[in-house]
Amino acid sequence: MIELGLRNDVYRRPLVTALDRLGLREGWRCVDVGAGGGDVTVALAEIVGRDGRVYAVDSDPAARDAAAEAAAAHAQVIAITQAGEDLLLPEAVDLAFCRFLLMHVVDPVRVLRRMAGAVRSGGWVVAQEPITSAGRVGGTPLSMPGARDADVGALLPALARDAGLEIVDAWAEAPAGVGPGPVGDYLCDLTGVDPGTEAVVLPPLVTVVARRPS
Repeated sequence: MIELGLRNDVYRRPLVTALDRLGLREGWRCVDVGAGGGDVTVALAEIVGRDGRVYAVDSDPAARDAAAEAAAAHAQVIAITQAGEDLLLPEAVDLAFCRFLLMHVVDPVRVLRRMAGAVRSGGWVVAQEPITSAGRVGGTPLSMPGARDADVGALLPALARDAGLEIVDAWAEAPAGVGPGPVGDYLCDLTGVDPGTEAVVLPPLVTVVARRPS
């Protein structure tokens, strides 16, 4: 199984499962769309090695800079300021990845189409999005008012199909915990509210592993 350096990432397991499913290895070209702080970018760079390449793409120049700083030790990482709706790379890649991105965009299908267009024929697109309202703190549903569609994960397989992708696998996974621990810490970071001793079920993260038709 692929080993990722994402020890504090509570959604690490579905990412590992997805990358194992498609056989990510040294020498691959990848793009991390909506790279944010660059955690996944660095994890991908460590797998593809110096013979590979990872494009860290984000529409926010500050996030782009954060990703570049996080990946400073990896010469195979190239940070780009670009919106997912306008994704255009200097070469075709083997994998286009996004997580917690489509919930914030106006047209998720357009972004998925641009991701599909960025990969080689038969290449991979992996998207991971939450169903926020299915999360619970002490039995109370979660919400994320700042997202355009906090439950976009519930539509993710259909969105991938509408983007012309061939779905190879799709599933949902939700970390859970009670009291102090990584699940509670993650929720506190996400919402600014400490769940204390309450039981927490984080929003299920829907993963779609798809291919661009040959």
